[in-house]
Amino acid sequence: MPTDNHVKKAFSLIENDKSKVLGLTAGDQAIQPGQYLARSYSAAQSPPKLSFDGADPSKTYLVVSLDIDAPFPSFGALGPILHWIQPGVKVTESSSLDTSKPFVANYIGPAPPPGSSPHRYIFFLYEEPEGFDYKKHAPPDGKKLGNMSRMRYDLDSWGEQVGLGPAVAFNYFKSN
Repeated sequence: MPTDNHVKKAFSLIENDKSKVLGLTAGDQAIQPGQYLARSYSAAQSPPKLSFDGADPSKTYLVVSLDIDAPFPSFGALGPILHWIQPGVKVTESSSLDTSKPFVANYIGPAPPPGSSPHRYIFFLYEEPEGFDYKKHAPPDGKKLGNMSRMRYDLDSWGEQVGLGPAVAFNYFKSN
């Protein structure tokens, strides 16, 4: 069973310090923590635009996104589901985060099963661990990550394996 220490710490991070909220924009919609996002915005198969005023231009970051309520919030037998791991993230002059580098896990948009109540889609921003080699963790030849590798994703275990520190920013939205 996956642990959720990174998740608990990230929610607490933004409860105590609003400057740690990761900027998320889906389409033209800027997302506040916990905001409901209509499927028309959230189901896009391209990742949201990210920004973070506290990002250091001299550092490289890594983004992780999970659905922590799969398949249903009241029955999380398959969760969390990994939605994205994007290494090599750099800040631009406008505090935007450039996510154009090769991925570890390609982004997949929200897709709760019909009839589900809203799921929480969470986004972490981490400093990329020194010496991180995305090729060791990504499917070969830029292939997309399969669904079986996404289910019951243990971020705590993977984070320990790669030397992931605490999240520097976090945000989430709800959608169904």
